[in-house]
Amino acid sequence: MISINTPALLFPAITLLMLAYTNRFLGLASLIRSLNEKYKTAPEDHLIIKEQIHNLRRRLTLIKQMQAFGIMSFFLCVLCMLLFFFQKEIWASAIFGMSLIALLISLALSLNEIFISTRALELELKNME
Repeated sequence: MISINTPALLFPAITLLMLAYTNRFLGLASLIRSLNEKYKTAPEDHLIIKEQIHNLRRRLTLIKQMQAFGIMSFFLCVLCMLLFFFQKEIWASAIFGMSLIALLISLALSLNEIFISTRALELELKNME
């Protein structure tokens, strides 16, 4: 049986994960802004830029979903602790399980986003060759 301390153990992990997701989002936002400038100044590169836009749009969607599931996991952890506080152990255990599932989904989306960003870097290297 789990106790109120078990979901509390996830707090630092989820917080660090959200920080990493935010950093990925900020890096992607910076990349999109620089690509926008490149698009305005070099109209002859539109074909290459269109490929990148598709990739960036997909990554942006994934990061949004990663953050949403991470926040949901955090929310469910807090709800789980509240249920433990009110001595509703069965409900708390079920909510904790849902929190773990949300965290797993968030991590799977993150892995997918990493693969897509790696392919984007490979495209950049190919363009430089």
